[in-house]
Amino acid sequence: MTTELFTQEFEGIRGQLKSYLLRITGSIADAEDIVQDTYIKALEKLNSFRGESTLKTWLFTIASNLAKDNLRAKKRWVENVTDITKQAALSNRQFFEEAMHIRATSPQGQFEVKEHIAFCFTCISKSLPLEQQLCIFLKEVYEFKVSEITTILNTTEAMVKYYLHTGRSKMIDVFDGRCALINKQGVCHQCSELNGIFNPKQNAQEEIMKIEMAREAGKGDKEHLFDLRMSILKEIDPFESKAAELQLHHLEHNRQVMEKYLEENAV
Repeated sequence: MTTELFTQEFEGIRGQLKSYLLRITGSIADAEDIVQDTYIKALEKLNSFRGESTLKTWLFTIASNLAKDNLRAKKRWVENVTDITKQAALSNRQFFEEAMHIRATSPQGQFEVKEHIAFCFTCISKSLPLEQQLCIFLKEVYEFKVSEITTILNTTEAMVKYYLHTGRSKMIDVFDGRCALINKQGVCHQCSELNGIFNPKQNAQEEIMKIEMAREAGKGDKEHLFDLRMSILKEIDPFESKAAELQLHHLEHNRQVMEKYLEENAV
């Protein structure tokens, strides 16, 4: 493969790589840096690419290895990350002023409940052991086969299946207990609350009921609800959506708050 052809094909995959890396690192800067490092490293090793896997699988392998190196030294977030960051946001006037400015001026400043569902999953998934988080995103969002994930993570099919099962089970349990869209008694109502802040003239419950996951919640099929949540993530590019700038601002706030929290509490 020539350098020119590789660069062309890399650009076609860049968007997925970047969104994947954002979701597993929680950092805009880290995602952008790792995408660039992936390109450089892949270009250096281009002669070793024999087509034994797809180019996409090969690039995700390089990117995942770089991300793992980045994340190994960092503490995992906690399950109640959204509670902690919400409290921090309520006492941070600058955060809300910046958010409202984005909402008023940016073409990517809309608030949409679907976007927040994807955002929430990104934050809470960072409480999983790293391999479980990687497997869930690779399989459920970026649609790699189990056999391809074994290549990307350099592990066995049995371990990939184990990580997927335990990761899915944990996230289902977390959202079953927390998410008011799934469990009407759930402790987290941020989708409605934030819709009220950013879209005060919009009926939050009407908007929420447009989402299939919310309509299906009463049936109690937790596995199906998880799959519907994953379908929302597949639809959304966190860098290109109509809510991207607003949600990325929110994510950067959460990252800063969580890093400070973990440092102060030695979690």
